[in-house]
Amino acid sequence: MGSAPAKASRAQELLALKGEYLMPCVYHFYKDPPVFVRGEGCFLFDDMDRRYLDCLSGVAVMSAGHCNPDIIGPAIEQIQTLQHTTTIYLTDPILRLAKALAGLTPGELSRSFFCASGSEAVEGALLTSVLHTGKPRIIATTNSLHGRTRWAMNTTGMPMWRTDPYPPDDVSHIPFGDADALADEFAKHADQTAAFIAEPIQSNGGINVPPDGYWQRVRQLCDDHGVLLILDEIQTGFNRTGRWFACEHFGIVPDIMTVSKAMGNGFPIGAFITTDQIAQSYTRPGASTHGGNPVNATAALAVIDYHTRHHLDQRAQESGQYLMKQLTELSAKRVHLGQPRGMGLMIGVPVINSDGEPAAQRCDLILERLKDLRILAGKSGPDRNVLTWMPPLTIERHEIGEVIDAIYEATA
Repeated sequence: MGSAPAKASRAQELLALKGEYLMPCVYHFYKDPPVFVRGEGCFLFDDMDRRYLDCLSGVAVMSAGHCNPDIIGPAIEQIQTLQHTTTIYLTDPILRLAKALAGLTPGELSRSFFCASGSEAVEGALLTSVLHTGKPRIIATTNSLHGRTRWAMNTTGMPMWRTDPYPPDDVSHIPFGDADALADEFAKHADQTAAFIAEPIQSNGGINVPPDGYWQRVRQLCDDHGVLLILDEIQTGFNRTGRWFACEHFGIVPDIMTVSKAMGNGFPIGAFITTDQIAQSYTRPGASTHGGNPVNATAALAVIDYHTRHHLDQRAQESGQYLMKQLTELSAKRVHLGQPRGMGLMIGVPVINSDGEPAAQRCDLILERLKDLRILAGKSGPDRNVLTWMPPLTIERHEIGEVIDAIYEATA
């Protein structure tokens, strides 16, 4: 008998379909992209049955790992029982989830509005701030990312994500991490400013951690000027940085918080959460067709339970410290790797030229080499030159060792 014919990837076939039927704005990584067909724990498998260690987690989504049976099990049971109703009907999972979130979030954050994405959560948070204050302006930060809907897009501070050619003039941007700039902006526009929105640690902007004391001063400035503080925890939330929410590292509580991504661990869910007092300003009818869907809410409850039982906050802290140490030692041996930065399992490593300038093409080359070594990483930063590491929080120490070995080889 002859041997079976070699299996061929469907990549070219799918690329042709993509080129014909998807919007041209939808890009993908890699010149030679794998076709992923299966996920398990920290790994993805392509249609050639090759295994890849996923160190991006679907952009900070799969914190508890791919196809986690403790999460998809309850969701499957729910989907077989009651798949969908909207918020105009009374169901149990959405209310249990709202109560659970109120128990996790800091301070007096206790009222949730559920939706299907982070962009929607940001839109709702901004709307609530305007309703509560009666003021129209929003201040945001440079190099931020808040979503692709119009208001969220225009609070975004990264030019590559600001597609709208006619941005509204009621959003202004200041440098991230510069409290003096915020004070100056308040001096000009506080009487017209509803909210200041920012990520506690910038993710897509290049994994930027603000200087010591920054968030404490921002909180005080907002209080002094009657401006609400909105923290976008869509990428930093759910133990990505070693705490349930990154703001806990800085000892501050926002007036409104947005969450999504890891809350559903692959199920599409988002929310904004605020205080009882602020929530009372949003009383006109509001609904989200898929917000708080029974299946997604059940999955999110399972995510919270899994994170709690498996101490993923502590695992993120310990694994993050180990990964940071290894990356720091490696960067000292590689002239084109800058100093790692980040918190928990949210770490960025700038790829630079010999003169210290951003090296975007070199970063792409390293990503391609890492993919060929079966390691999936991300890239971030305004120059798209920051290698970005956000693996599932369940990653093991020996798997981090595999990552370091691959980076060493890919950057030779």
